[in-house]
Amino acid sequence: MKKLYILTAFFFALSFFRSFAVAQRYKPRPVTGLLGAFGAEVALVNQSLKHPKTVIVDGISFTTGRLGKHRVVVAETGIGKVNAAMTTALMLDHFRPQRILFTGIAGGTNPDLQPGDIVIAGRTAHHDYGSITEKNTPTRQTRNAITKQFNPVYFPADSTLMHLAETVVKGVQLEGIPLASGGVSDRSVKVITGTVVTGDVFVASPAKVSSLRADFGADATEMEGAAIAQVCYQLQVPHLIIRSLSDRADAEAHVAYDKFYPTAARNSAKLVIAIVKAL
Repeated sequence: MKKLYILTAFFFALSFFRSFAVAQRYKPRPVTGLLGAFGAEVALVNQSLKHPKTVIVDGISFTTGRLGKHRVVVAETGIGKVNAAMTTALMLDHFRPQRILFTGIAGGTNPDLQPGDIVIAGRTAHHDYGSITEKNTPTRQTRNAITKQFNPVYFPADSTLMHLAETVVKGVQLEGIPLASGGVSDRSVKVITGTVVTGDVFVASPAKVSSLRADFGADATEMEGAAIAQVCYQLQVPHLIIRSLSDRADAEAHVAYDKFYPTAARNSAKLVIAIVKAL
């Protein structure tokens, strides 16, 4: 019994010191980091900045400035998980933001959502990470490089940022969904808090959509969110992923993407800008 007590105390102390080490490693400054995968998404945010200034860090362009009363730094991650993780890590290391917000588009996997709708990611997960065994029981947990422990399958968003987004979006004037006739749908943009899954693949397959919905409860799929969330989770930096749907990730995804991308990008950027101004 005594040995068990000692072992329990040891592992508790080890866990505490690991957490303490992480906290000591990252010291934030009063600035908010804003990321987007595409140039167009980032441009929409940059256009709203006061006193913008460009800083190049290891070849990546970062723009500093102000949104309302808040200092921000903005960057384009590029497409895919590695690019997203690299840009996020560079931003965190060089600028030390106290929070990260990501704006971008995604494919919808929730049948109740349409292009133009928005998913505030309450949680994100890698849908293409794991080990496949003969028993077909994949391990979906990544491992934290700092603590050496398994990460959760789903990375939770910062609750304060998530609740702020849910409140702020009610006052944001979002653009309606374009129609084939050239007009705009009178259907209101639907905004939900849900699950976003990430993988290094553009999904345009009804079968894959069904799989992501069944295996992860996914509401949207994209190519960067979970990578950003994992970096932030491991360094204990608050984060929030905002995704506006450009398509339904089905066989017509490429066609829908071209049609809805501009509206989806603008809506996502509007919401992120409103969140920063409301901080």
